[in-house]
Amino acid sequence: MKSNTLNIVGMTCSSCAKTIEKSVKKLNGVKSANVNFATEKLSVEYNQNVINLDDIKNTVKNAGYELLEIQSEGQLDNEKERRQKDIKTLEKKFIVSAVFSIPLLYVAMGHMLGLPILNIINPESNPFNFGLTQLLLTIPVIISGYKFYTVGFRTLFRGSPNMDSLIAIGTSSAVIYGIFALIKIANGDIIFANELYFETAGVIITLILLGKYLESVSKGKTSAAIKELMNLQAKTATVIQEDKEVTIPIEEVEVGDIILVKPGEKIPVDGIVIEGYTSVDDSMLTGESIPVEKKVGDKLTGAGINKNGVVKFKATKVGKDTTLAQIIKLVEDAQGSKAPIAKMADVISGYFVPAVIVIATLSGIVWYISGASSVFSLTIFITVLVIACPCALGLATPTAIMVGTGKGAEYGVLIKGGVPLETAHKIEIIVFDKTGTITEGKPKVTDIVSIDEISEDELLQLAGSAEKGSEHPLGEAIVKSLEEKKLEFKKVDDFKAIPGHGIEVKIDNKDILLGNKKLMNDRKIEITLQKESHKFANEGKTPMFITIDNKLAGIIVVADTVKESSERAITKLHDMGIEVAMITGDNKITADAIAKQVGIDIVLAEVLPEDKANEVKKLQEQGKKVAMVGDGINDAPALAQADVGIAIGSGTDVAMESADIVLMKNDLMDVVTAIQLSKATIRNIKQNLFWAFAYNAAGIPIAAGLLYVFGGPRLNPMIAAAAMSLSSVSVVLNALRLKGFKPEN
Repeated sequence: MKSNTLNIVGMTCSSCAKTIEKSVKKLNGVKSANVNFATEKLSVEYNQNVINLDDIKNTVKNAGYELLEIQSEGQLDNEKERRQKDIKTLEKKFIVSAVFSIPLLYVAMGHMLGLPILNIINPESNPFNFGLTQLLLTIPVIISGYKFYTVGFRTLFRGSPNMDSLIAIGTSSAVIYGIFALIKIANGDIIFANELYFETAGVIITLILLGKYLESVSKGKTSAAIKELMNLQAKTATVIQEDKEVTIPIEEVEVGDIILVKPGEKIPVDGIVIEGYTSVDDSMLTGESIPVEKKVGDKLTGAGINKNGVVKFKATKVGKDTTLAQIIKLVEDAQGSKAPIAKMADVISGYFVPAVIVIATLSGIVWYISGASSVFSLTIFITVLVIACPCALGLATPTAIMVGTGKGAEYGVLIKGGVPLETAHKIEIIVFDKTGTITEGKPKVTDIVSIDEISEDELLQLAGSAEKGSEHPLGEAIVKSLEEKKLEFKKVDDFKAIPGHGIEVKIDNKDILLGNKKLMNDRKIEITLQKESHKFANEGKTPMFITIDNKLAGIIVVADTVKESSERAITKLHDMGIEVAMITGDNKITADAIAKQVGIDIVLAEVLPEDKANEVKKLQEQGKKVAMVGDGINDAPALAQADVGIAIGSGTDVAMESADIVLMKNDLMDVVTAIQLSKATIRNIKQNLFWAFAYNAAGIPIAAGLLYVFGGPRLNPMIAAAAMSLSSVSVVLNALRLKGFKPEN
C-alpha cells in the first residue's frame, strides 16, 4: 500500500469534498480516501499494483477538479503562488461583475425611485431596449460567475446540491424568466417590462463573488508553516573526514558521521556528543528559555543553536528521522486530519434545493392542470424559484464572519477565516504552553538574599560584573538587572568558567564564586541559606549562590516570571465554564509552582516537543473540543492538532502560521476575547439563517399561489425579487450589529 497527500484545486464547499471522496473511493485498488475541505487536501491510500496516481488524478479531473502532488519545498512555493493567483482572479471577477451590476441596478430600479434615465432605454417609451440593455449588462456578470453554474449544476445533477447549486438555480431562473419576458415584450406584450429582474441575478453574483474573494484572502496558509519549519534546518554540516574538516550539504550526512559544531552554529542533525562541552539553545524546539548544558554522552537535537563551546558529535538520526523532520510530519498530519466544520447553510441546502424545485414544479403543473394558462403556470414556477433565491442564505454566514473577523482585528485578534471562528465557541478546554505564553519566556532576577553587612546592590554588582559578557541566559538576566538599576560594573580579573557549575573570578582582589549548589559542595562551602534556597526551588525558581573569599555572601534568584494577564485570563475562562491545562517540558516542581500561582486545572509537565500534539489528541479523544495556545516552534504540531490553534503574536513565525488565531498584542486576555467574539458571531449567523429561511418559509406558499386560491393577489415576480432583496438587507444589517461587539473583560 502507498499513501499520498495531494492538493485539490477548485473546491467551493464541503459538498465538493464529499463528491471527490466518493469518486476516489469507488476506484478499484483504493483502500481509503479522505478529503479535507479546510486544508484543500486529499489523503489517499492505494495499492500501486492495481492503480496508479494518474488514474486517481484523472478521476478527480473528471469530477471537475484538479490535483497537484506535494513533492518538495519548491512545490510549497508553487502552491503559495497558485493561491495568490486565485485571489487575484476572484478580485478581478468581482470588479468586473460590480462594474456591470451597478449600472444594471440603476437601469432596472432607477426609474421607480424617480431617478433620470435615457429615453432610448425608458421602459415606457422603449420597453424592449430597456429589457435588452439589462440582458447585455447581465451577461458579463454571468460570465464572471460561471463557476457557480458549472459547479452548482454538476453537484445538483450528482444528487449533492450545495450553495453553488442554490446560486445557479436562483440566478438562472431570474435570467431565464427575464429572457422569456423580453421575448414577450418583442411580441408586443409590453406589460412584461415590469416583470424583468435581471438585476436580481447580477447583484446576487456580485455579492457572492465578494464573499468568495474575502474568504479566500482570510484562508490559512497551511504550507507556510511547513516551509518555516524546513527553514530551521541547517543547510550544511562540517564533517570530520580523515582528520580534516569538510563542509557538506545536510542531505549528504549519514548516520555515524562525526560532525564538528562551533559556537553560534546550528546543530545539523540529531546525535550524541563525543568530545567537548557547551550549552545549546533548543528554545525553537523545546520552548524552554534556558540553554541546556551538553557534555560527552549527551544527546543533541538538530536545529538547536550551539551557544559557547566547540563540540564533536556522532550523527544518530538524519533526514526524515530527525526530531525536526518528525515535528514537520506531525504538523502535516495534524493539519491534514483536521475535520472541516460542516456549514449549517450547506447542510440545510441539501434538503432545501430539492424541496424548492419540487414545490416550484408541482405548483406550475397544478395550476396548468387546473386550467391556468401556460404563461401563468410558468410565472408561478419562476416566482417560487426567485423568492427562494439563495442571496440571503449565501450572505448569512460570510457577512457575519467578515464583520466578526474585522472586529477581532480591531482588538488585535487575527482569526484566519470562518472555520476557527465557528469552532472557538464550542471550546471546552484550553491548553496553554508555559514558557512565553503563561510566563514571559525571559528569565530575570526576582529575589536577592544577602548575608551579614553586604547589601543587595553590592551583591548584584559583584554577580553582574562577574557575568558580564556571559552568553548564559541566567548570567544575562543578572547583567540586565544590574544595568536596569544603573549600577557600575567592576573590573574583573582571572575569569574562569566551570562547566555545569558556574564561574570563578577575581574582583577587587577578592575571590568570587557564582554558581549552583554543586559548585558550593565541590568547594566545601557551607550553605547557610538552605531553607531559603529550598523555598525558591519549590517556587520553580533557580537560586544562584555567590561567595566572597570562600564564604557564602548570599543568593541571587532568577526565574521566568508569570505574565500580568495570565491569572486574570484563566479566571475569566473558568467563569466561562472552560477548563484550563498547562503543558511544558519543564520539571514537575516548576510546572506545579506556576500552575498554583495562576489557577491551572490540569498540569502536563516534562512533555517532549513531539508529544505535545499527542497530549492534545488524548484530550480530544475524551470527546472534548480543545484549543491550544502557544508561541514556539515546538508548539506547531499541537497548534495544528487542536480544534483551534491560538498563537501568541510575539512567538515564532511557525507558531503563527500553524495557528488558526493569532494574538497580536501578546495578551492572554485576548484568548477570552476570541472566544467571546466567536460566541457572538455564531449567535449572529444563526439569527441570519433564521431570517433567511423565515422569508422563504413565508414567501414560497404565497409565490405558489396560495393567496390567489382564496381570491387574493398573485405574487408578482418583481415583488418576489423585492422580498428576496429585503431578506438580504435584513441579514446584512443584522451582521453589522456585530460592529458593536466589546469584550467583557
